[in-house]
Amino acid sequence: MQPRQQPLPAPGPGGPRPLTPPLALLLLLALRGAGAAPAGSWEPEDSGWVQDAEFPSRLLQQAARAALHFLNFRVGSPSALRVLSSVQEGRAWVNSKKESQVDLVFTTERYHPEEGEEEPLSKCSARVIFKNEKPRPAINVTCTRFMEKSERQQADYLLYKHMKQLKNPLDVGSIPDSYGHIDPSLRPMWDLAFLGSSYVMWEKTTQFLHYYMVQLSGVKQWKTDDNAIDFDYTVLLHEFSTQEIIPCRIHLVWYPGKPLKVKYHCQGLQAPEEASGTEEGSAVAPTELSNF
Repeated sequence: MQPRQQPLPAPGPGGPRPLTPPLALLLLLALRGAGAAPAGSWEPEDSGWVQDAEFPSRLLQQAARAALHFLNFRVGSPSALRVLSSVQEGRAWVNSKKESQVDLVFTTERYHPEEGEEEPLSKCSARVIFKNEKPRPAINVTCTRFMEKSERQQADYLLYKHMKQLKNPLDVGSIPDSYGHIDPSLRPMWDLAFLGSSYVMWEKTTQFLHYYMVQLSGVKQWKTDDNAIDFDYTVLLHEFSTQEIIPCRIHLVWYPGKPLKVKYHCQGLQAPEEASGTEEGSAVAPTELSNF
């Protein structure tokens, strides 16, 4: 069953927007600060890499998806979720270990845009390293400002306050329902689950496999001593290109402004060490969010 809004929808109206010179310069400077080389002179520091002039275009899409999953998880804000708009440019290298390094520029848009609101697309630059066919690509990503930190914190706190004031902890069945509808009252649950699932989807992504969040089931809110929002839920992930639907049990702890905590276990054909994991937002692969 597909929800009405996929985690990675098609590009928005108007198509890709070209980089303006000042913004392009900003991205190049940000890339230098993040340890990656700018477009036009991208080259790995390790001389063992050879530029791949015939890499498939899907590799850029794959790298953008992985970087965005990682970015959503690291920001840890249900109010600042982003979805992929388009990939603008990129280059790739390979080495003797059959690893692929991809440097790219892509655009994102808000997951829940306000009705009638026209928001400029956010520009992101990323370096993604796929380790042969192993999961959990290494990612370094920088994005231009798309939402003021104070605005994000206020929206997150209002959501947090609303959920903590519920008389009874939430215990619901499937989201979305059998008609693909998500009740507005359950949208915060979906968004928080999307945050936790972003970590799982990033960690499970390989050069050839990527994931979409399809449905939640068995969602529960647990009370915690430190006043955090504590969730336990099952998410169904659609795995491309095997077309399998993989159930993953996820435990998520969220408090506004603090790193997201995620534990999970997925059923499937992975090796045992690849089927489960635990992580906090402050202890993952390097990223650069100073421009957020």
